[in-house]
Amino acid sequence: MSSVTRPRRGTDFSRFPSSIPIVIDNGASTFRIGWAGEMGPRATFRNVVQRPRHRATGETVSIVGDTDPALMKFFDCTRSAVRSPFDDDVVYQFEYMEYILDYGFDRLGATSEVGHPILMTECECNPSFSRARMAELLFETYGVPSIAFGIDNAFSYKYNQKLGNCGEDGLAISCEHGTCHVVPFLKGQPVLGACCRTNVGGFHITDFLRQLLSLKYPYHTANFTWEKAEELKKEHCYVARDYMSELQIFKNNKEEAEEKTRYWQLPWVPPPKEEPPSEEELARKAASKEKAGQRLRDIAAGKRAKKIVDLEKQLSDLEELMDQLDEAEESEATAILVKNKFLSQQDVKSAILKATQSLRKAKGESNADEEKADASAADRYPLVSVPDEELTPEQLKEKKKQIFLKTTTEGKLRAKQRRAEEEALREKEEEKRRTENPELYLEELRARYSELSEKFEQRKRQKVNGGHTNGNHGSSGGVGRGERLNAAQKERMRLLTSAAFDRGKGEDTFGQRDEDWLVYNKMSKDNDDDRNDDDESELVRIASKLQEIDPTFVSKSEAVQVTPEPPKFRPLTAEDYRIAIGIERFRCPEVLFQPGMIGIDQAGIDEMVSISLRRLMEDESVKQRLCQSILLTGGCSLLPGMIPRLESGIRQYRPYLSPLKIVRAADPILDAWRGAAAFAASSKFGKQTFSLADYREHGENLFHRYNIVYSL
Repeated sequence: MSSVTRPRRGTDFSRFPSSIPIVIDNGASTFRIGWAGEMGPRATFRNVVQRPRHRATGETVSIVGDTDPALMKFFDCTRSAVRSPFDDDVVYQFEYMEYILDYGFDRLGATSEVGHPILMTECECNPSFSRARMAELLFETYGVPSIAFGIDNAFSYKYNQKLGNCGEDGLAISCEHGTCHVVPFLKGQPVLGACCRTNVGGFHITDFLRQLLSLKYPYHTANFTWEKAEELKKEHCYVARDYMSELQIFKNNKEEAEEKTRYWQLPWVPPPKEEPPSEEELARKAASKEKAGQRLRDIAAGKRAKKIVDLEKQLSDLEELMDQLDEAEESEATAILVKNKFLSQQDVKSAILKATQSLRKAKGESNADEEKADASAADRYPLVSVPDEELTPEQLKEKKKQIFLKTTTEGKLRAKQRRAEEEALREKEEEKRRTENPELYLEELRARYSELSEKFEQRKRQKVNGGHTNGNHGSSGGVGRGERLNAAQKERMRLLTSAAFDRGKGEDTFGQRDEDWLVYNKMSKDNDDDRNDDDESELVRIASKLQEIDPTFVSKSEAVQVTPEPPKFRPLTAEDYRIAIGIERFRCPEVLFQPGMIGIDQAGIDEMVSISLRRLMEDESVKQRLCQSILLTGGCSLLPGMIPRLESGIRQYRPYLSPLKIVRAADPILDAWRGAAAFAASSKFGKQTFSLADYREHGENLFHRYNIVYSL
């Protein structure tokens, strides 16, 4: 880790004459700086800047290059991020570039002034405004006497040409950190008008690998840092010669796919083994469970007792109100009804009947005496027995309504009487079964209770949102009313629709016959309510019997909702911390040939060669000569399988049996700096520089007509 603060201090360059140039390979990934004529740079570090705060002092510190994790714990990096001065191999953040140059010159031992010429590399066709800002920074801030700029690919190609790896005519394919370039060379000079560029490079391979592993292992995302993904890329990734065939291997051939899969074991500590509980622990848990069960039973009994007391008080108040109404006069009775929020004495009688039924259900008693309460309903229909000749037209209409109600009431009474008889017979049979086989009888009661409880739960769910989604899977309550209706309710809606359709076609004589009450019974909501009441009464009756037979039984309606325990996850093993890198090994480098895989609509590096050759206005013999000397350089060229895949891809765009030769640079990482250092030490370097005086005389216009170092 390296920190830089201004102003800079250090030793000067006294041991190096001021005429010796400083060579800077300003790559998007790595910054290299050294002296001309040497075989390697003096300082090499990542071309990034980070400005965290010190945890103790709160001071902001500038960190340039690689970071040491052991020292980074003393800094707060939550509000700072790693910044690069580059965007697609073009410098645009010169504030960060200044921090990087500060540190680079400090590593060489610079004072406040740098009195040496500078040779700096840049990418092909670098914008003139970027070159102008860089020159301004070097002249104004560091006092550099003269500057020269050159293309890194050209330096690498010329350096390998001296080593005999390529000829004067050829192609340079550079796969760098953020971009890939193809530059043709004719007679040793780059033809920039025919060069080709794609904004895909090693950074995109690393980032794609990090994304794939994060999606594959979402619980270990924090371990997939960019630095770790870069390390995995360099260690395990390779370029497939035939991408589709390689995919088929991982799809069909499990043995060969397993051989090509690499594993990365994350740190894992085995959890402590759980010992089986002792007898004392089991006894304690059993006692705790029994205590909890008893508490639930007490709560249920308390709820039931409170409900009975409330219903008895409500019934007593209603009966007292009814006595007051019977003794009061008509005007006083009306005031009493309004005060108690009732419309008539009949409403009070209905409330007394409902309270009585609820009280019987709470006590588990039978409602066999309901007919007596309903028997007085016949007094409410005085016009039924009166002949039609003695009634007025309004009374005839009222008589028709009373016929409806009387017929329905009598039908209900007969049905309830029949059910009471069936219930008495069933009680005798159940008592007989209970005497013969108590265990079997208890199991039958539990099964019947579970069946009725499930029916009630299903009915509740159907009322809330039905059994379907009506196609609205993502909306809340997205169901229609028709989907919440059961079969009886749908039949009622059909009958109501038919009755409305037939209305007005003739004289309305419906209800004059006794069988008409059957249709009314189907259309009446009370029919469903009666069934619901029967099921509810049956559920209460069975619950009461279960409580008599089994003291530990607690009904679902009275049980306290206990918060469910969270699901117990299985303990993680070493296998869960084992990261498998299989298809990702060749899928990530494939973006160099298929940038569309990561959403970049540009050509791959094999197609770029064809595009660059088409831009050359030369005959086919010149193109064949260029293809016989293709130099592959850049960090991505070190991926295994790169040359065979690139050769097979280029042949698809070349004539059949056309000669083709691809070689890798002697050192794809350092050849650009070494070529620049060799040129800076030659006599040609002085002719390619422009001085501080030229800059002050011409300003930025100088860079628009400045020729980059081409003639090496």
